Amino acid sequence: MAKKNVVIIGNGMVGHKFCEKLIAKTDEYQLVVFGEEPRIAYDRVHLSSYFDGKTIEDLSLSTIGWYQENNIQLHLGDAVTEINRTDKIVHTHSGKTQSYDYLILATGSAPFVPNIPGVEKDGVFVYRTIEDLDKMKAHASKCKTGAVLGGGLLGLEAGKALLDLGMQETHIVEFASRLMPRQIDDAGSKLLQGKLAQLNLQVHLNKNTSSIMGENEITGLAFADGSVLELDMLVISAGIRPRDEIAKLCGLEVSSRGGIMVNEFMQTSDESILAIGECALFKSMIYGLVAPGYEMADVAASLLCNIDKQFKGFDMSTKLKLIGVDVASFGDAFISEPDCTSIIFEDTHKGIYKRINISNDGKQLLGGILIGDADAYNMLLQTVNNKIILPPNPEDLILGSRGGAAAEGAGVMSLPDDALICSCEAVTKGAICGAVIEQDITTVDGMKKCTKAGTGCGGCVPMVKDLINGTLAENGKYIKNVLCEHFDYSRQELLDLIKMNKIKNYDQVLDTFGKGDGCETCKPAVASILAGLWNDLILKQDTIQDSNDRFLANIQKGGTYSVVPRIPGGEITPDKLIVIGQVAKEYNLYTKITGGQRIDLFGAHLSDLPIIWSKLIDAGFESGHAYGKSLRTVKSCVGSTWCRFGLHDSVSFAIEVEDRYKGLRSPHKLKGGVSGCIRECAEAQSKDFGIIATEKGWNLFVCGNGGSKPQHAQLIATDIDNATCIKYLDRFLMFYVRTADPLTRTATWLNKMDGGIAYLKNVIVNDSLGIAADLEEEMAFFVNTYTCEWKAAIENPEMRKRFNHFVNAPEEKDPTVKFEEMRTQIKAEAW
Repeated sequence: MAKKNVVIIGNGMVGHKFCEKLIAKTDEYQLVVFGEEPRIAYDRVHLSSYFDGKTIEDLSLSTIGWYQENNIQLHLGDAVTEINRTDKIVHTHSGKTQSYDYLILATGSAPFVPNIPGVEKDGVFVYRTIEDLDKMKAHASKCKTGAVLGGGLLGLEAGKALLDLGMQETHIVEFASRLMPRQIDDAGSKLLQGKLAQLNLQVHLNKNTSSIMGENEITGLAFADGSVLELDMLVISAGIRPRDEIAKLCGLEVSSRGGIMVNEFMQTSDESILAIGECALFKSMIYGLVAPGYEMADVAASLLCNIDKQFKGFDMSTKLKLIGVDVASFGDAFISEPDCTSIIFEDTHKGIYKRINISNDGKQLLGGILIGDADAYNMLLQTVNNKIILPPNPEDLILGSRGGAAAEGAGVMSLPDDALICSCEAVTKGAICGAVIEQDITTVDGMKKCTKAGTGCGGCVPMVKDLINGTLAENGKYIKNVLCEHFDYSRQELLDLIKMNKIKNYDQVLDTFGKGDGCETCKPAVASILAGLWNDLILKQDTIQDSNDRFLANIQKGGTYSVVPRIPGGEITPDKLIVIGQVAKEYNLYTKITGGQRIDLFGAHLSDLPIIWSKLIDAGFESGHAYGKSLRTVKSCVGSTWCRFGLHDSVSFAIEVEDRYKGLRSPHKLKGGVSGCIRECAEAQSKDFGIIATEKGWNLFVCGNGGSKPQHAQLIATDIDNATCIKYLDRFLMFYVRTADPLTRTATWLNKMDGGIAYLKNVIVNDSLGIAADLEEEMAFFVNTYTCEWKAAIENPEMRKRFNHFVNAPEEKDPTVKFEEMRTQIKAEAW
């Protein structure tokens, strides 16, 4: 019996998901897919990562082989131009015809382009497809100033794209009175605007664009208020319009405001034609997120399999990281008094804004907004969706409990089994816990393959991990903490195995203890372990280290690199300062004094790095390890040498400490501080280790950090002398290097440690594990074998070759590349 034909028009994320859902449910149909774009379905949610180095292959949702394996006929670059509903035949642009029994319209949406005079000029782009991004890349190479028309979700993503393309000046132009008007309130918008200003992204609100200036190419925007913004490039991100034109042509019922009208089964006015995704209008609503599109795909596939499933609308709560800033809204974000009581926490210094709306009886969470710190988003969303009764102090939801942290995962495990954890793939808590118990799934990667939870936007992954660990713990099973799918060991176990077997290269580690080819998780982790154990030059690990370690420099916007020589304790001679100035002037480098009392030089070309470092090393400088997961700086105040309050010589001690631990490879970067008195001018208590002078000696603090989650270091020893302080630091740092997971800061490491600071103090100060001598011996080996990585690199002809762009690279660089001022003055009120 011949299979019925299901024709899918559109090969985006939702069209592809429909194919996945249908073939998983039945093999009764022959699927035929027509895609307008010349490539297979790809991930539009993470489209901006294309500017971060991701390739088309990285973004692709499958392969050509997948379509072949599932007997799906795929036609790319061939749009359907006509639907003959009477004969049930579609016609394509290339002249193909295809009959159908069921037709799925997954045509998605198109960018809304306002009818502004001059919109057709060169240099004006939309932000929708890979082709759009390629055009932007090509044009941006000759531009200095760019702007985005639209301050919504996609507009801010486009703003990040312009920053990544190296625009010297970037603007966001928004018609409304606030950014992201559909997701956040006025207070949240104001805080977000301040964060963007710090990134040199200028925001213009309440701006009505009257025309695009220029002859053939854009030169600026003219506004209705008479003002003008000069620029070289414009990206329009003013919203979307459903792609319903083909539905109109064949007489399907569409809304006057756009969208193909569908019922709860995704059927259009023609029962044999279904519409899903952003082209579909359900109860006057267009759903512009991937999760409801995936749900529509499942409903449509269920209908074709006679499975009773209906689309009942979808929660539009969202969590995104926009230009490095967490932004989330959930539930009813805009409900206000007297219909609710709102609790608001705002920290303008750290750029954090949290608002939760609770019912007037204090029992239910109704919605909220999170900016700058959205770690609690998943649990807050579950609290809304599952109508969980609030605690006596609902402010704990955003401030954290003041009475001690609950056991990890306890909140997640208290959710009902039907709680939707992964909205993209409609995976419930019960399905995840069931996979752990019944199929012995113990890792996030395994859960992704088994249930697809976490394979969409990825926002649910932390909660998925907590559910896996919580279920294992409830069933009395050991929770195995493995490095990745290629190594069935934790970082700590792998370090011990490498050390015991004296293995010194990655391939041998993989052959002996791993499987497969490795990945971007385990390669840099193993490189760090090898460099830390044997204190060997990390460049000897070929290309397994991350991009910054590979060239001993941090890559910057536009593909240039930064040069950061070490300046222990912030103390520097006039002669050394002169050399830095000479180098910066000769190579046109932008210079900045950092918060860690170092001088950063930006804009170095890859081929110039060995020459620059030769000059610096000749002047007595060493690598500052700004590129590595290692010690960055030990900040100091001026101490008793100059300060009338100083109790001890904090500068000399900071230099001694920094010189001792410089280059120490560790799970994450390390920062230290030495303050000469309790006034704490070196901010030692915000560092991974901090030393503060007392009348009798030094107080030693450990496991603090700044950044997006600031945490004070905790006191581990009081009134100790220099030698004892060094001894405890040796033990502490080596214990951290031995036991922490990859990319785990000392604060997080301590937070997860059973027994917390009391246990750590017992190990370091009281030697409760009997390993103090081993830790001190390991540190002594490291100190005695230290070599400046840049000195070793420039003295090795083979290593110097990696800094040439091409084998026959010329000595002279492109004369059109020149230094331009990178900073603009930020108004005081923006802070």
